[in-house]
Amino acid sequence: MVDYSVWDHIEVSDDEDETHPNIDTASLFRWRHQARVERMEQFQKEKEELDKGCRECKRKLAECQKKMKELEVADAASGKGELEKLQAEAQQLKNEEKSWENKLEELKKKEKNMPWNVDTLSKDGFSKSVFNVKPEEKEETEEQKEKKHKTFVERYEKQIKHFGMLRRWDDSQKYLSDNPHLVCEETANYLVIWCIDLEVEEKHALMEQVAHQTIVMQFILELAKSLKVDPRACFRQFFTKIKTADQQYMEGFNDELDAFKERVRGRAKVRIEKAMKEYEEEERQKRLGPGGLDPVEVYESLPPELQKCFDVKDVQMLQDTISKMDPTEAKYHMQRCIDSGLWVPNARPGEGAEKGGGGGEPTYEEIPRENKE
Repeated sequence: MVDYSVWDHIEVSDDEDETHPNIDTASLFRWRHQARVERMEQFQKEKEELDKGCRECKRKLAECQKKMKELEVADAASGKGELEKLQAEAQQLKNEEKSWENKLEELKKKEKNMPWNVDTLSKDGFSKSVFNVKPEEKEETEEQKEKKHKTFVERYEKQIKHFGMLRRWDDSQKYLSDNPHLVCEETANYLVIWCIDLEVEEKHALMEQVAHQTIVMQFILELAKSLKVDPRACFRQFFTKIKTADQQYMEGFNDELDAFKERVRGRAKVRIEKAMKEYEEEERQKRLGPGGLDPVEVYESLPPELQKCFDVKDVQMLQDTISKMDPTEAKYHMQRCIDSGLWVPNARPGEGAEKGGGGGEPTYEEIPRENKE
C-alpha cells in the first residue's frame, strides 16, 4: 500500500498564497524564497561541518591506534609511559567520535522531519526521472565535433535562429521545453558564430539580441557542468533562478554579456581586416605587370618629376626628364616601369597601366646620348 503521509508535510508554494493588495507580491515571494534558500544553505553548512569533524576525529583515532600497535610490537620498557598516554588519548577520541556520530544522527532526524518545498521537491527528481545522466564519454576529435556540429545545424538551424530572436525569459523557457534538443553545445556554438556574422554585416542591434540568448545558453551549459547532469535536465532551474535573481547574480550575468559582446566586436573587426587584406592582395595580383611588379607601388616610388610625366601622359616631358637624370638611376626607374606595366613598350597612345601614360615607350636608343651608360 502506498504511503501518502509524506505529502502532508510540505511547505505551501509561494504562488498559492493570497496577499494584501498593498503588498508587493513579487518582492514578498522573492524574500520568502531567499530566506528559505538561506535556511537550507545554513543547514547544509552545519551538516558538512559535523561530517568534517567526525571524519577528522576518526583519522586521529586511527593514527593513535597505529602508534599504539607500533609500541606494542617494540615492547620496550622505555615506551611504557608513552603507550599509556596513547591509550588515554585513544579513549578520549573514541568518546569524541561517539559524540560526533550522535550529533550527525540528530541532524539526520531533523533533516527527515524538515518540510519539503519547491526547491527540494524539484531539485533532483526531474533530472533523474526524465533524463539518464550518462557517464563521461571519451573526448571527441576535432573532426568528429565538426561533423556533429554541421549535421546538427543542417537539421535545426531554423529553430536555433528562432531561439536567438526571443527576448522574454518565459518565452525562452517555453521554447526550450518544447525543443529540449536545442539545449546543447552545438546551439551555443552556432549562436556565437551568428553574432560575429551579424556584427560584420553591421547589424549591431540584432547582434546584441542574439548575444543575450547566447549567454543564456552558455549559463545553462555551465550550470549543467557544475551539477554534472544533462543540460536538458537543468535549464528550468536556470530560468527559475534568473527570474528571481538577486542584484549580484544579475550583475554577473550582465557583466558576462557585455564582455561577450566586446569579444564579438573584436572578432568581427579581425575578420573584416583579414577580408580587406585578402581583397587588396587580389587586386594587387591583378595589377601586376609582365615583370611581376605592382604599377601602383612602382609609381609611388618614382621621383616626383617622373610621376608628373606619367600624370600628364607627356612622352616628350618624360624624355627630357630622363635626359637630366643620372643614367644608372634613369635606367633603373624605366626598367621598373616596364616590369610593372606602367610603361608599355611600343604601345599606341592611350595604352598602358593605371598610372601609365601616353604613347610608346622610349627605347634606350631614344634616350639622349649624353644620358646613356
